[in-house]
Amino acid sequence: MHITERIKKFNEGRLPEMLQLKYQNMAESLYCFYRGTCQLFYEDLAKIADFPASPRSWICGDLHLENFGSFKSDNRLVYFDLNDFDEAILAPAAWEIVRLVSSIFVAFDSLGIESEKSAKMAALFLKSYAATLTGGKPNYIEPKTAAGIVKELLDDAKDQKSKDILLKRTLKKSGALKITLDHPKHMKLNKAIRKELCAHMENWLHNDDNSPYNYKILDAAFRIAGTGSLGLKRYLFLLKSLNDEGEKYMLIDMKQAVSSSLEHYCNIEQPVWECNAVRIKQIQERMQNRPPALLSTTEFKGDHYIVQEMQPEKDHINFNSLKDRYRDMCGVIHDMGMLTASAQLRSSGRQGSAIADELIEFGKNPDWINPIIYYAKQYAAIMKKDFNNFNIDKKNHH
Repeated sequence: MHITERIKKFNEGRLPEMLQLKYQNMAESLYCFYRGTCQLFYEDLAKIADFPASPRSWICGDLHLENFGSFKSDNRLVYFDLNDFDEAILAPAAWEIVRLVSSIFVAFDSLGIESEKSAKMAALFLKSYAATLTGGKPNYIEPKTAAGIVKELLDDAKDQKSKDILLKRTLKKSGALKITLDHPKHMKLNKAIRKELCAHMENWLHNDDNSPYNYKILDAAFRIAGTGSLGLKRYLFLLKSLNDEGEKYMLIDMKQAVSSSLEHYCNIEQPVWECNAVRIKQIQERMQNRPPALLSTTEFKGDHYIVQEMQPEKDHINFNSLKDRYRDMCGVIHDMGMLTASAQLRSSGRQGSAIADELIEFGKNPDWINPIIYYAKQYAAIMKKDFNNFNIDKKNHH
């Protein structure tokens, strides 16, 4: 099947208006295209007969350079960690790392960073990952333990108050605060849906143990975010505190949860989850050191959603700004290797995942490192061809 057909087939049933935006984003750069085609990656990977064997592990499923980020946890401290679990699943541990290593080759090519650097960074990531597995002890990053660019990112996130996020996303109208519709990532909801959503979230506030105490819903809008998840339903809510201590507001994100795009290609038996939102939340909670604030699930009109507090906008590393900061780049990649292994160790021995001893043994025998780098390099070249063909189709279609 031709590349464009494969992409369209996978995205069938998603919101048409948002899909146009997704394809537009994917056409912008090789890296955006890679981010929007997670399912293609695993469809191709599953066909490789001689791919290195690895222990079963919980994986976030779509690990790339921008799926690490900073976020505020429920303890109000800021962490840097893996932060997107929509595709999370029980799979071979090596699937997670080959997705990330491929993203290094793709992103560096996209940014015009020389291929020698991408090969070094791929090797560094895998070395850090293997060393952490071999140590058998999960680690984490918070402002006190962070260094270099990650420390800068966490300090920014720590200093970024809810007020700063509110300033960008809200406006005062007739004396009341509302979500601004001038923001490029916000869209107006039709009145009936908006009313139903607000009523639904009021109910969530009163009945969910993870909801913030004593708040009311002021406004709602459709939210545009991500690349892979564009086309799914996603909403933004503005909340106001009912306590007497002045004006206190909060933004909540509610994102539709659908099945993992890896499930068709992974032949490992999965647990039976109550729904996809529960799958995402539970795997996230076992892989991350601390979950983001207010992480919860809800069901609205037959669809399941992940709910969490809105996070700062500058939440991931801008590799473009690191082009000439080689030392910082090494530090970030090293941290990413450590965090990936830590997430696998932290979630080991749970519902079918390998115990820590098996992961330690895998880390000690690095025979898989070169085959993974080789595959990732080859795949980046395939991705480039796919990207060019996708763009040719897009132009011809217009």
